[in-house]
Amino acid sequence: MKKFTTHSGLVAPMDRANVDTDMIIPKQFLKSIKRSGFGVNLFDELRYEDEGLPDQDNSQRPLNMDFPLNWPRYEGASILLARDNFGCGSSREHAPWALEDYGFRVVIAPSYADIFFNNCFKNGMLPIILNEEIVNDLFVEMNEQEGFSLTVDLAAQTIARANGESIYFEVEAFRKKCLLDGLDEIGLTLQHVDAIKGFEQNWKQSCPWLFDALS
Repeated sequence: MKKFTTHSGLVAPMDRANVDTDMIIPKQFLKSIKRSGFGVNLFDELRYEDEGLPDQDNSQRPLNMDFPLNWPRYEGASILLARDNFGCGSSREHAPWALEDYGFRVVIAPSYADIFFNNCFKNGMLPIILNEEIVNDLFVEMNEQEGFSLTVDLAAQTIARANGESIYFEVEAFRKKCLLDGLDEIGLTLQHVDAIKGFEQNWKQSCPWLFDALS
């Protein structure tokens, strides 16, 4: 998992509440578990005017130019500004995979669905919770200023605006450390690989008949 320390990026809007995981990555694209290749189908039903299919050549599909991510001003955005209850619906891990594969490292919203929120941390993304008033202010600034960018400092737990002002955000200490160190559950487990191997060897010596049955 990629480490997250600081990130500066262009901000793009998802200005609607209750965006569910099927809107983030529709069900027909869930056949792969490679964690990559989902970015082209992120928000598929909103980005394109036709129905998306797996393994389709997306470069030939008609774009919905009413959708902000198709606007040139948001090309290359890596911070998504969203509304309440982002990531609700089914508990598909493909949702943060699609966001990350598209290029987003940070999502900012007033609230999230719990499972989506947890899955973001497990996949190297930082979901930030800010109160609705601050989120509203950021939407106003973004709409008024083309090229609106923010800098997120995870260690300091701050978001820096272009005018020099900082916004503080909360993040649970264990999740923060995992992101800073670039460790998911597998990475955390592998930190104890020598102890695990030692336990296996001791167990094999203590109960050799168990291992004989598996050989």
